[in-house]
This record gives sequence, C-alpha cells and structure tokens, in this order.
Amino acid sequence: MALGWWKPQWPTGSFLYCRNQRSFRICLLVSGVAILLYAFHYYLKPHRSISFTDANLTFVLDWDLHEYFYPQLQHYQCRELVSQDGLCQGEIPGGRPLLLLAIKSHPASNSRRAILRHTWAQSREAGGFQLKYVFLMAISPDARHANLVQQETDAIGDILMWDFVESHHNLSLKERCFLQWLHQHCQQAAYVFKGDDDLFVNIEALTEYLNQTPSVSEFIHGYIQYYSKVVRQGKYAVPLDFYPMRWYPNFASGGGFIMSRSSFSKLYKASLWLPVFPLDDVYLAFLALATGLEYWHEERFRVWGPPEDILEVYQDSLTVHGISMDRIQEVWKQLQISRKQSQDSIKLSTQSEPLVVCSDGSMPEV
Repeated sequence: MALGWWKPQWPTGSFLYCRNQRSFRICLLVSGVAILLYAFHYYLKPHRSISFTDANLTFVLDWDLHEYFYPQLQHYQCRELVSQDGLCQGEIPGGRPLLLLAIKSHPASNSRRAILRHTWAQSREAGGFQLKYVFLMAISPDARHANLVQQETDAIGDILMWDFVESHHNLSLKERCFLQWLHQHCQQAAYVFKGDDDLFVNIEALTEYLNQTPSVSEFIHGYIQYYSKVVRQGKYAVPLDFYPMRWYPNFASGGGFIMSRSSFSKLYKASLWLPVFPLDDVYLAFLALATGLEYWHEERFRVWGPPEDILEVYQDSLTVHGISMDRIQEVWKQLQISRKQSQDSIKLSTQSEPLVVCSDGSMPEV
C-alpha cells in the first residue's frame, strides 16, 4: 500500500550497514516499526476523497493518493512557452460561429503537422462556420525536436506549447491547461473539436453534423466508451492502490470529440478543484461527471479505423483513426474532387432552363 506522508531517505551506505546478521536484524526491526507507524498514521488520518455517482455506479477519487502517486500532475502550474493569446480575437458578433480544431501533437511529429496543414487543419470557412486550428504541445528533451518546433513557430505560428515534458501521463496536463487557455483566451468559440494528429477529419461532414444534430450544444459528442474496464498492466495501467475500482466512468474516446462553449466552461470550473487523473480520457470523464455533462454517442467517429477502405466510408465519416498519413492525403484529395464535381453538377442543373416542346414535336415560336 502506498503511504503518502513520509518517504524514507536512506543515507549513503545504509544498506552496507545491514550486511551482517546482527545489523540486518536491527535494520529489519527498525524498518518494520517505521512501516507500522506509517500505516497507523495513514489509516487514521482524515482522507480528502470525492465521490461521484452516475445512474449506475459510484466512483471515488482520493486527493492524497493522487498527490502521492502523481504529484507532478497535481501541482503543475500551466506556463506557456509558445502562446496563442490572439488566436480567437477578431471574431465579429453575429458572424459565423467559430469552430476551433485543437490537435494534440508531439514535438517530433512535424511531418504529421505538415500533412494536416495541407488537408483538414486549415483556417477557413466551411458549413457556415469559421474554422481555426491550433496544435497542442509540450516540450521534448531532444534538442532536435525543439529546433523543429521553433522553426514551425517562426514560420507558421500555429502551436500552443506548455513547459511540462511530453509523456503519456502528462497528456492529462494538456487537457487541464487547454481548458484554462480556452477560459482565458477563446470563450468566443462556439464549438471545440479535440483530436490527435494521426486522425483524418471530414470537415464538411463535421460541420453538417453540428448543423443538423438536435440540441447539439447540450452534449459532448464522440465515440463513447461506456464503463471501460480498468487495466492493471501495460501502457494504460493504473496501480490498484491508487484506483481500486474496476470501472471508469463513461468518456469520449480520444479519437476525436466535440464540445460546446457551455461544456468547456463547465469542465474548466471542475478542473479547478478536481485532482488530475493520469489518463487524459478518464480525467475528462471525471470532469464531465462532476459537472453533470452528458454524452451523445456517434458511430461515425471511427476510432477503430474504417470498416472498409473506400471513399464512400470516408464521405460518411466524421473522423477516422488508424490510417496512414499518406492515405489521409489521398482521401482528402479524392473528397475535394468529388465535392467539386458535385457542386459543378448542381450549378449546371440550376443554370440550364427547361426545354419546352410542342405536342407535335415542334419548337414554340418566340
């Protein structure tokens, strides 16, 4: 059991002292007493725990365990190395609503970002929305990656970066710091799409979905994972002592989801008092649970890849995960060609006048 108020600091050479039999017994006795005192203090002291109940299950988060296992997540203060304070400025009241595309990326993934900038991640108008995008990033210890990011920042200026180090657990800090940035600098956004830099996103289908889905602003939209089982081994493992429950609350898969202005405002307020869970999807799940936000499940957020690798599937999909970057470029080009042909066909049909023919087959006199 992890115990959070005392961490033993062994002096240099202390284990050498315990090498002979008599010294070893003394060391063992001292260690046992220390552990007993430690456990006694842990179980008797008041715990700061938070309970949430949805329609079926109760979930408990323990602040002390969060601070013991993942102190860096709880105490980090969001500090920007590369800012985007003016990204959402200049929006005209009554103009097209702003849809912000927030894309999680790693400093090393410059080739992915280059492809997305030439496909779906572009600032433009689409489906009645004004689109803007930003890449969300932390730092890499590798100087080569830092140089790549600096070059992109100087040349393009579409990166928002904080000064924590990129890691799997630190992805939760991206969620928390991005919510803070939204609250401070981008409350103008009507909707925010969150996704990774290895996704294909069908922007036209996404904006059509927002326009046609009833009560769209009242939910978090995505591919919803219902009561995902907690794993204890591998990349997504969490210790049993830290989180003893078997299930997580419902959450939107990181393969792409949408939230409205009212949703991310509530999530930000919850982030001010809720501990930071070390898995970003689950962290957002607890924020949503704390605020009473509900989900809208949509199968067209294809987090497991396309059922068939054909153009018709991509035309119908909102997002597709699990395809190569080369395929993303191919699909984007094919969709643009198909969309242009469809638009040209509509123009021709509206511009041409109907041909009037007399009953005997002759043309009417003008």
